[in-house]
Amino acid sequence: MNQFDKNLDNKSKVLILGALGQIGIVLTKELRAIYGNSNVIASDIRHDYLSQLGVGPFEIIDATNYDSILNAIKRNSIDTVYHMAAILSAKAEKKPRKSWDLNMCSLLNVLDLAKNGYVKKIFWPSSIAVFGQSSPKKNVPQFCIMEPTTIYGISKLAGERMCEYYVNNFDIDVRSLRYPGIIGWQSEAGGGTTDYAIDIFHRAINHESFECFLKPGTLLPMIFMVDAINATIKIMNANSSALSIKSSYNLAGISFSPEQIFDKIKRYYPLFSIKYKPDYRQLIADSWPDTIDDSHAKIDFNWKSEYNLDMICDEMIRNLKN
Repeated sequence: MNQFDKNLDNKSKVLILGALGQIGIVLTKELRAIYGNSNVIASDIRHDYLSQLGVGPFEIIDATNYDSILNAIKRNSIDTVYHMAAILSAKAEKKPRKSWDLNMCSLLNVLDLAKNGYVKKIFWPSSIAVFGQSSPKKNVPQFCIMEPTTIYGISKLAGERMCEYYVNNFDIDVRSLRYPGIIGWQSEAGGGTTDYAIDIFHRAINHESFECFLKPGTLLPMIFMVDAINATIKIMNANSSALSIKSSYNLAGISFSPEQIFDKIKRYYPLFSIKYKPDYRQLIADSWPDTIDDSHAKIDFNWKSEYNLDMICDEMIRNLKN
């Protein structure tokens, strides 16, 4: 249960764009464990990779620059790209134009590289941010009305449509998951609306009080980092003929509210305290579903989450303390 699914073709040469992001750090390390250090090229626009990733090939790549990505692909004989570069929901609201340009231009660059024959397979993450107030709140289905209210959600929905367009018109191989909020001890929060569920553990470990930017009762879909990485590897390992969704698959882990996770943490830190101070992120959270139906992922590539809230709390506290 605690191991990643490593049944991948170990002959691939992989490029990870946005490798120093919240998910990218963990994904890079795991793919290097599968393929070997030299076969996984990490990249980002930041230079502080040694402290985050350790030894292994790293390149500075601006994902909005087509030629920069192309040169790295040619230089390293890359056949698979994991495009993890993005500005997340809360940060994106403060810089909407920059966020749109990064999130969309970089995706179009990668899609065009595949269309032009330079890349065989792409992974690109979407998000539950594609849903909006018009979407069902309970067990939101794979197909429904999607009217996102954030620039991040708008860019992700546009990205899904572009992925499907390129698959249908240029016969390329793009795989995608609609990630819920991701909780992990391996990296810092990345600026998402669900990131309170990471910060709360750091506050507890440091014996600090926690100020929550969401109100009590705000139920949001979440997933443990190990489950998220496993789902990513599973979909990339699946036979393309088995994948019926050409845009992005719903992905579910568990759902909980701030007071539910606070109550779990209190078992470890009885003096831990919380204060609720909702801000602009509350409106974002209110537009998202409470729970998700991911039956298509279960059927098409045998997806199943493993971690419940008790297990997540145990793992987070144990690893952060260590």
